[in-house]
Amino acid sequence: MDARMNYKAAAPDVYKTMLGMHQYLEHCGLEDDLLNLIYLRASQINHCAYCIDMHWKDLRAAGVAEQKLYMLSAWREWSGFSDRERAALEWTETITRIADSHVPDDVYERVRRHFDESQLIALTLAAIV
Repeated sequence: MDARMNYKAAAPDVYKTMLGMHQYLEHCGLEDDLLNLIYLRASQINHCAYCIDMHWKDLRAAGVAEQKLYMLSAWREWSGFSDRERAALEWTETITRIADSHVPDDVYERVRRHFDESQLIALTLAAIV
């Protein structure tokens, strides 16, 4: 799979900024598997084959079961995700599809049951990057 653009060569400051955001997320206190699920789900929604491939491989290398990855796009229908993961996935979908609507209060309330404010900011950043 080839990337269309070489960010590192064409815009090194953008690449450094992106790396900085990822470094922040690596140390924000959220679980690596959860972050990678967020990255993978946002990549599925955005139809980014390069990112789907990369995050799928990261999750498999971390030992996440194939069935969980297969069921990610149907997470609402499958009981294999924890309540915390479900809240993060719902937040990810809402943020990724923000142009379709706004963030409903009930979605915000559900995610806040599982994540404090700094974690919610990290979740939002993870969905964005």
